[in-house]
Amino acid sequence: MKTLLRALCPALLLAAPVLAGPPLTTIEDVIYKADGTRFNGLLTIAWASFEAPDQSDIATQMIRVKVSNGRLYVRLVPTTTTSPEIFYTVTYNSDGYVQFTETWSVPPSSVPLRIQDVRIPIPTGNGNGDDTNAQGPIPESDVTGLIADLSARPIKGPNFAPGAVALVNAQGSLDSVAGSPSNCVMVNGSSSPCGGPQPGFMDGDLPQGVINGSNATFTLSAVPAPAVSLALYRNGILQDQGVDYTLSSNVVQFAVGNIPQPGDTLLASYRLPASGGTAQLYPSPQILCNGTGAVVTGSTMSSLGACVIPPGVLAAGDHVEVKFDLAHQGTAGGFTFQVQWGATTLLQRTAAAGDAQVSGHGDAGLDVAGAQVSSESWGTLLPLAATVGSATDTYANGLTITFQASMNGPGDTLGLRNYAVVLLP
Repeated sequence: MKTLLRALCPALLLAAPVLAGPPLTTIEDVIYKADGTRFNGLLTIAWASFEAPDQSDIATQMIRVKVSNGRLYVRLVPTTTTSPEIFYTVTYNSDGYVQFTETWSVPPSSVPLRIQDVRIPIPTGNGNGDDTNAQGPIPESDVTGLIADLSARPIKGPNFAPGAVALVNAQGSLDSVAGSPSNCVMVNGSSSPCGGPQPGFMDGDLPQGVINGSNATFTLSAVPAPAVSLALYRNGILQDQGVDYTLSSNVVQFAVGNIPQPGDTLLASYRLPASGGTAQLYPSPQILCNGTGAVVTGSTMSSLGACVIPPGVLAAGDHVEVKFDLAHQGTAGGFTFQVQWGATTLLQRTAAAGDAQVSGHGDAGLDVAGAQVSSESWGTLLPLAATVGSATDTYANGLTITFQASMNGPGDTLGLRNYAVVLLP
């Protein structure tokens, strides 16, 4: 029996260190909250696998330590002597929430340590090649392949703008395509109106020429392109190109037997050459009406002439000028004359018997509610006078400007020598 015991003792002595486990350091402390009350909750302590100072293998794991009334007590394997050094990640849980996380580095110690003895502000790694716990910056050169990957990516160019279509410039940087938001982007990075240059349109063009029953030549404001796009109306009736008239460039030549007569109205619409922009409805001043007028002899206000503007010609923003000249024959008495803008009197004056000549000028600036109108008039003896006012006449469906007069003495006559109504672009 004694012989058996002597044989077992060396084996028991050799096994004792293995059964005792790795050395441990005690961490004992009282944890308070900022308001002075004691902390109650759980500490979750996690670590990666490592080799203890006594070469014991420590597996990756975690433990949960209950803290009651602020008292903490836990024993952990020292990590400051491992190579590389290992760190514990400690998460504080209280009231059902994760309150904060910190890192511990535990040294070997034969006496209990407090938390302040093991807490570190900036860990350098967990010793497993994983710097998840590191809080300092990592140099780009330390990340395998990062610099090469970054070099392969385009960078922002000098004309880069958020919210725009990207364009790779000649240096390989990202710029933004410039242009109108309604434009289309080409494969070379340029932008232009979608579909390429668009044709323009001329609507409501009034051919220029005297309508007296003998003049057959009238001029359009632009050249129709193509020529067959011209739609020419006489008194609202579409004329047949090649039969009722011929077109050469922008000149309309009416056929014999189809020459416009006094009182007729002409209206034209056609396409313009593609310009890549928006065509202006009237690119140059348009003579809406011009000519000579009638003669009045009576004492009742009568018409000397009229300008009938077709529907669709006038629009808000347009400006119309009215000019006229009157000739008075006789010295028996004076006369009264007026110009009407629709139902609104643009101007009205009474001249003396000695006023052999009178001239006048009126303006109308159109807006959505009507127009602001003004006038100037003067004569041989009639002093210069100016007026300004407003007109509420609608013009979308057309408008008529009339010249009227009445005589104050028997035997005298008053004639409208000439007039012109001009639409400014």
